[in-house]
Amino acid sequence: MKKAAVEHTTQAKPHYFPRLAEERVDIALCRAAAAMARAADAHAAGQEVGVGQHLVLKMLDAVGPSAQQALAEELRIDRSVMVGIVDSLQKGGLVRRDRDPVDRRAYAVTITAAGTRVLTDAERDIPDFLDRSFAALTAAERRQLTTLLGKLLAK
Repeated sequence: MKKAAVEHTTQAKPHYFPRLAEERVDIALCRAAAAMARAADAHAAGQEVGVGQHLVLKMLDAVGPSAQQALAEELRIDRSVMVGIVDSLQKGGLVRRDRDPVDRRAYAVTITAAGTRVLTDAERDIPDFLDRSFAALTAAERRQLTTLLGKLLAK
């Protein structure tokens, strides 16, 4: 009888995390973000650019030349990590650094034509990736999640 009790207590409790997630939305959000980051990294492994590089190219394409500091702040990427991202993009000919016309001490990062082509290629697969990653949610739930995350990130 004791052996059965020990076996029962050492078995995994598969239904604990959903209960924890209901109690601690912060933990659920962290775990969901980590799972999405792993999925995005795995998806990006088959692309020409990584997740961070993709985000930088996407922002530069949308808003135009930007300082590295502005890229880091807006994309919420550590400044030291941003240096490596921009260095690798520049080395690949996907961005260039030019003196900032407003502040000659700073540099503006600009997407190149090659960067635009790589971004276009990378963006082509994103809808399918998102559909697979969020298959558990309906389209309405995805829109609601997007709205709620936008509110959290607007701070």
